[in-house]
Amino acid sequence: MEKFLYLILNVITISYPLARSFEHRVQYAKKWYALFPAIGITGLFFLVWDHWFTVIGVWEFNPRYLTGIFFFELPIEEWLFFFTVPFACVFIYEVLNYFIKKDILGPVAKPITFILIPVFLVIGLLNLDKWYTSVNFLVATAMLSIHFVLYQGKYLGRFYLTYLVSLLPFLLVNGVLTGSFIDEPIVIYNNAENLNIRLFTIPIEDTVYSMTLLLMNITIYERIRNTKTIHTVKSL
Repeated sequence: MEKFLYLILNVITISYPLARSFEHRVQYAKKWYALFPAIGITGLFFLVWDHWFTVIGVWEFNPRYLTGIFFFELPIEEWLFFFTVPFACVFIYEVLNYFIKKDILGPVAKPITFILIPVFLVIGLLNLDKWYTSVNFLVATAMLSIHFVLYQGKYLGRFYLTYLVSLLPFLLVNGVLTGSFIDEPIVIYNNAENLNIRLFTIPIEDTVYSMTLLLMNITIYERIRNTKTIHTVKSL
């Protein structure tokens, strides 16, 4: 059964959000028209990145926990990861938007962003000898900047709240992936390519990687929804 562990992790990640997608309050399924393109575009970007890092040895996958099905040198479970995790995280985003009407982090969202952008930029530039650290922090810098230019902070408070809430499942899922609860990690990192600072067994870079993955999905997701709203209003 252990060869199905990564696959099972994907199934567990998506199971509850998928089961609740047709719930009458949040009505997540009605937003899939924007969600699936966002997941597809973001997933393509991250899969190219993932493939590149796998090929150059930034990380590798433990065959002990894989079904053995590969596409372009990536296990099928890794492909699924970029669908199941964004699906679950945007579900968290929508649930929080529904049940917490006030944008509680809105007032501090811009200052947080204005701090994160230069900090991420400096960390990335100071660690150009480490592939995961440099690329990760520089991509996060670019994504935060692009999002701010597009929306001027409109969704940042909601995004940061979702990110903070998503850290709990992140610690569980990435904990399994990096070996916190099992004999060996599923994803094996080359510590020469990162800061070798761990949150339990999770490389600190993963927290930023997760942030960028979520932000890119939300950025595209809201762009598509806004475009549909504008077209609907014009047609009235």
